[in-house]
Amino acid sequence: MTERYEVVVVGSGAGGGVVAAHLADGGRSVLLIEAGPYRTAADYMRWEARANHELWWPPALAEPADRPGPPLLMLRGRCVGGTTAINTKVALRPADHDYAKWHAATGLVNDGGQPFSEPDLRPYLERVERRLGVRERSDWQRCVHTVEPGFRALGAELEPVMSYTDHNCLRCGSCLQGCPTNAGKNTLNTFIQPALAEGRLELRPDCEARRILVADRGAGPEAAGVEYTGPDGEPHLVEADVVVVAAGALATPGLLIRSGLGELPAGRHIGAHLGFHPARIVMGEFDEVQDAHMVYPITAHCMRFARDEDGGFIVEASTVQDPIGFATALSDSRGVPLWGEPLTEALRRYRYFTGLLALVNDENNGTAGVGEDGQDRFTFSFSEQEQERIGRALMFARDVLEASGAKRVLQTPVLSTHLQGSCRMGSDPGRSAVTARAESHDVRRLFVADGSVVPRTLSVNPSLTIMALAERLADYLLTGDHGYFRQQAASLAR
Repeated sequence: MTERYEVVVVGSGAGGGVVAAHLADGGRSVLLIEAGPYRTAADYMRWEARANHELWWPPALAEPADRPGPPLLMLRGRCVGGTTAINTKVALRPADHDYAKWHAATGLVNDGGQPFSEPDLRPYLERVERRLGVRERSDWQRCVHTVEPGFRALGAELEPVMSYTDHNCLRCGSCLQGCPTNAGKNTLNTFIQPALAEGRLELRPDCEARRILVADRGAGPEAAGVEYTGPDGEPHLVEADVVVVAAGALATPGLLIRSGLGELPAGRHIGAHLGFHPARIVMGEFDEVQDAHMVYPITAHCMRFARDEDGGFIVEASTVQDPIGFATALSDSRGVPLWGEPLTEALRRYRYFTGLLALVNDENNGTAGVGEDGQDRFTFSFSEQEQERIGRALMFARDVLEASGAKRVLQTPVLSTHLQGSCRMGSDPGRSAVTARAESHDVRRLFVADGSVVPRTLSVNPSLTIMALAERLADYLLTGDHGYFRQQAASLAR
């Protein structure tokens, strides 16, 4: 039998979790489908290997598109709450130069026809911040105080980070394995769980969306539902008045392409313009124990170089990977992975390392598509300018650690956890995949609500922005101005 809901949401991360909960709180019948398992604080523990298996997707790889070289590692969550369940809870708003890039990229304008800017998103940012309990974290631990003089010596400044963690945070460093005290907020414990516990929302974990059902009832293509595979491996169909795809910047394009949207006029923008916010951890070894694995992982940041013209990167402090990630990603100053005795010796000194996370602005030159074998395929292509930014960020982080007294400096390869832009929103259908309301240019009733709608990669951690954009979309859907809900349409007809 085919079921029906007013809204089906695919994906429960920063976008999907917020949209589903907001619509359910507004009285709409909502089904939330999530590919990963349902896990709560009762299941979380400081067990890196288990969390990697249960809460994270296997690492995805983007292949270089235009030159030989190693692939780019991409990391994301796979559980109810998505990456918000296992991220570092940094709550940063977009800067003015981020909004300017959005308008330049896709002609994005507000309801009044003016370039979309900070006042247009501010109410939704404020709403999300209140619900998450965003607060300043200035309770720095030793590893941060170790590197702070290095920033000062280079004429830069470390600032306390804004974080969606409450006062139950024990600074235990378990954020990437799920917060065992629920101090770390995420879309599960803050948005989804209240609606779920009170019976307003239907959640189906361990269910993978296979395609969006698209029908033409005389007014052009429109979304009609979702086909998904249940935990038993059997296919299921669910009909809907509205479908919201929020599977993430890597998975959303593939789902839309497999659903036939790649053949439609705006289809050339589905999977194009993938941005990475390229990152690497640069780690210094000190004479004194740092225990940088026993902190809330991102404690402070240096924003001096955030604008492209100032360098195009930010540096966050202080952190270090857990032992498995530390061992598998550790490279020397030339980028050559450590092996054998040098690796063993570095691991023995694990507690003496502290790390800086260098995040670089990129230009959205990646792709997320579907290969001939039907599997998702990703590429990246860093321009000379992007390569220069990546190099400058690395050198600045190295200089900070050495100025702070590090005996030696090691690093990870470039990787990505802040994927954005692969179904970007815009007011110009010639430059975007979805409208300024995040609705497909080609398929009515089909909306996208994840990092893929961000028109250009942000210069800051993106989770707060994605949640605010999802709040904005949910508000629009609840107004009913679109006329898509059958119950509402029937009421208006009467």
